[in-house]
Amino acid sequence: MPKTTAKKEQWTLSFDPRLKRLLIKEARRRGVHPVGLLEQVVREWFNPYGRSDVQDSVAYVQKIRKGSRNQPDEVFLKEIREWQRSNS
Repeated sequence: MPKTTAKKEQWTLSFDPRLKRLLIKEARRRGVHPVGLLEQVVREWFNPYGRSDVQDSVAYVQKIRKGSRNQPDEVFLKEIREWQRSNS
């Protein structure tokens, strides 16, 4: 009796050519496959606990900081301390 194999889903995504070039360039720089990099980005953005999937914590904090330029440093550091307490 032949074994049935599970069908693997294949998706086709359409990208903006500039975004595609950027993704491929960054994947080459990191030495990973572009699909792996795309999966990592999706995991970081859509995970409700995104901090657990962050590969580069320094870049993650810099990205957060850029988004909160209008806050004083004290408020930002307070948020980080609260986040660290909730993480443990």
